[in-house]
Amino acid sequence: MSDHFELRELRREDAQRCADLEKILFPGDNPWPRDVFAVEFSHPTTFYIGAFDDELLVAYAGLAMMGPAEDPEFEIHTIGVDPEYQRRGLGRVLMDQMMHAADSHDGPVFLEVRTDNEPAIAMYEAFGFTTLAVRKNYYRPSGADAYTMQRARLSDREQKNEGNE
Repeated sequence: MSDHFELRELRREDAQRCADLEKILFPGDNPWPRDVFAVEFSHPTTFYIGAFDDELLVAYAGLAMMGPAEDPEFEIHTIGVDPEYQRRGLGRVLMDQMMHAADSHDGPVFLEVRTDNEPAIAMYEAFGFTTLAVRKNYYRPSGADAYTMQRARLSDREQKNEGNE
């Protein structure tokens, strides 16, 4: 197990490994199959990135751009880290990449996260996300609730920071 990871955009041939990790990470919440990942990777308004230990995909994340190109919004579709590689900062590295992409288009970012996933919630809050609402029974078939969270667009965060100076 290495401490050096290669980051690259995910390709169709990575879809099965993502699906395998989803089964491990989200077993009661309708994990995405290989075909869903393959379609997501090929869509022109999505950005999927992975962290590799040698040739093994150990973490992945996906971001979708929605709305008009001149005023987009972003949604995190998924993020997951192989349990053997958790607590090594890979989730934060992938979040950095996705937030850079959203900030480069000055778009807000939305996501849903299980209300009992405290490590993920803490990471999202560290990236400036705030909770907007609770979505009851969001995850299927488990019936787990989700928080809808938002990170404001870069220009709004900068404007708020200027007002606090």
